[in-house]
Amino acid sequence: MDKFTILDGLVAPLDRPNVDTDAIIPKQFLKSIKRSGFGPNLFDEWRYLDHGEPGMDNSGRPLNPDFVLNQARYQGAEILVARENFGCGSSREHAPWALLDYGFRAVIAPSFADIFFNNCFKNGILPIVLGAAEVDQLFSETFAEEGYRLTVDLEAQSVSTPNGLVFNFAVDPFRKYCLLNGLDDIGLTLQHADKIRAYEERRRQSEPWVFN
Repeated sequence: MDKFTILDGLVAPLDRPNVDTDAIIPKQFLKSIKRSGFGPNLFDEWRYLDHGEPGMDNSGRPLNPDFVLNQARYQGAEILVARENFGCGSSREHAPWALLDYGFRAVIAPSFADIFFNNCFKNGILPIVLGAAEVDQLFSETFAEEGYRLTVDLEAQSVSTPNGLVFNFAVDPFRKYCLLNGLDDIGLTLQHADKIRAYEERRRQSEPWVFN
């Protein structure tokens, strides 16, 4: 998992409340357990004018010109600003996989669904909770200024706007540590690899029949 320290990123606004995980990555794309390859199907039913299926050549599919991510000004966005209850619905981990594979490293919203919120941290995405008024302001500034960018500093727990305004956010210390150091659950376990190997060797000596 890549480390998250400071992100200076282009912002894309998704001005819809209660965006569920089936909208983020529709159910037909859940057949793969790889973490990569989901970006082209992020928000598939909103992004394209036809019905998407796994294995399709997305480069030739008709795009919905009204959907925000298809607009030229938001190409390459790394920060998504969303409305309340983002990530509700089923608990599929594919939702943060799709966001990350598309290029998003942070999502800012007034509230998130709990399971989606937890899955973001485990997959290298920083979900940031700000007040509704603060999110309203970010939406207004993003719509008003093409190329609008924010600076997210995880160590300082701050979001800075181009005009110098700073919003602070809360984050669990353990989750913060994992993101700053690029540690998912596997990475955390591998920090204790020497102790795990030593334990296995002790068991091999004391209980050799287990390993036959």
